[in-house]
Amino acid sequence: MSFTMFFLMSAFLLSCMFIFLSINGKISSQSNKPPLPPSPFSWPIVGNLPEVYTNKPVFKWVEGVMEKLKTNIACIRLGRVHVIVVVSPELAREFLHKHDSIFVSRPITMATEYATRGFLTTGLSPWGEQWKKMRRLVTHELFSPTRLRWLLNKRNEETDNLVYYIFKRCNNPDGSVINLRLPLKHYGPNVTRKTTFSRRFFGEGGENGGPGFEEKQHIQALYTVLKHTFAFCISDYMPWLRGLDIDGHEKNVRSSMNIFDKYHDPIIEDRIKQWEDGKRKEVEDLLDIMITLKDESGKPLLSIDEIKAQISEFFFGVDGPAAGAEWALAEMINQPEILQKAIEEIDRVVGKDRWIQESDVHQLNYLKACAREAFRLHPHVPFNLPHLSLEDIEVGGYFIPKGSHVLLSRTGLGRNPETWEEPLKYNPERHLGGNVSKVDLSEPNLRFISFSTGKRSCTGQTLGTLLTIMALGRLIQGFTWSVPPNEEKIDLSTSEELTLAKPLHAHARPRLDEAMYPVAPP
Repeated sequence: MSFTMFFLMSAFLLSCMFIFLSINGKISSQSNKPPLPPSPFSWPIVGNLPEVYTNKPVFKWVEGVMEKLKTNIACIRLGRVHVIVVVSPELAREFLHKHDSIFVSRPITMATEYATRGFLTTGLSPWGEQWKKMRRLVTHELFSPTRLRWLLNKRNEETDNLVYYIFKRCNNPDGSVINLRLPLKHYGPNVTRKTTFSRRFFGEGGENGGPGFEEKQHIQALYTVLKHTFAFCISDYMPWLRGLDIDGHEKNVRSSMNIFDKYHDPIIEDRIKQWEDGKRKEVEDLLDIMITLKDESGKPLLSIDEIKAQISEFFFGVDGPAAGAEWALAEMINQPEILQKAIEEIDRVVGKDRWIQESDVHQLNYLKACAREAFRLHPHVPFNLPHLSLEDIEVGGYFIPKGSHVLLSRTGLGRNPETWEEPLKYNPERHLGGNVSKVDLSEPNLRFISFSTGKRSCTGQTLGTLLTIMALGRLIQGFTWSVPPNEEKIDLSTSEELTLAKPLHAHARPRLDEAMYPVAPP
């Protein structure tokens, strides 16, 4: 008997056993409370879990449900959990602006429990004293403007390494076709590794500054964890099924976090010992800061597990800049007039005698508009991290029960035709109209989602902006990009994970004097 059939039969039997609960639910729904948001048909007890299990990717099924219901907010019942999906900016602001304090927490899930060593971090942990402690630490001690300036040289080294990697692959006078996904996916983790561990590689590295086996294995584990974080795991909604690991999520996440531990733990433990033995006395990176922070009594502020967990979470935020830069460049190559405007802006602001620096980013409004439009049209994940309702509340005229999971649809918000004219067209100009004097990648009005907003906004949004613009800007400044020979356009087909279905392959030729390009990294 297939598992699907077994699952459906079990659901039917449970429905019969607990029919009384269903009747009570119908009676209570006729009270004076506002109605729940529009919902699809759901089974007693299990709700829409059978549909979630059999329809992949789930976000496509959710989009279909909302289109059928013709609604900007929907309630998908998974077990006893109400999952509220929102595609309206007005409703999104009501949740995260007006009622931010009610939706400040995160659901407890299998994947986030493993990824945070039992909820010791800031981004994925539920609301509480531990979250408050780590939020203060990350905001004021690790990602403050002062710390970002202090780590500038380390970021610059990895940005130079990105340019060097591409340059070495332009190995003939006419240029070469470059697979850009590999260096872009590794750029963010490379910066994180350098600023956290002061290391370029975990091992020996690869050819011409590229990643080695260790880095590739680490990246694969990273993206596996990200794929399974809040991925509608059945046992998150029916906890008594967790031991069965029905969809294999637990095995995948556990295995991937073991790879993180294999590479991170020896570095962290050795560094702690160096400080304890007095062999290390100078603070060099974020790991040193975390080890040397003290509480009011002079004891270490962070436990070893807190350090390990938070460092792992640093790596979880690097997928957005990589995807944004890849999508933006793909769209710009297909529309050469847009690419040319970005080139002209860079040449005007920076020139051809030096490389773009982070201090230039605030002046590169057109380039930021290109990246912002990529975030709007091509989000790297379908939903934001879910918010947990801490109490019963009415939002937009609908009843939102305590314990509901609220998901803002990145695709739904960014491509909402009520908000955006020609929403499926890549058009950076839409972010430059009116009296716009400064373009930011953030979107506080939630017309699309880049770094979210409110108490749960991304603590690394300044760093995320710098990584995105520096990667995209250096690639455009340093190389002339075009469609590969014998092809008419870059294929912009989208995969089920919302990435380009095929990694971006583009023809590159150096456009600056050869002496400008970085030499081999140390």
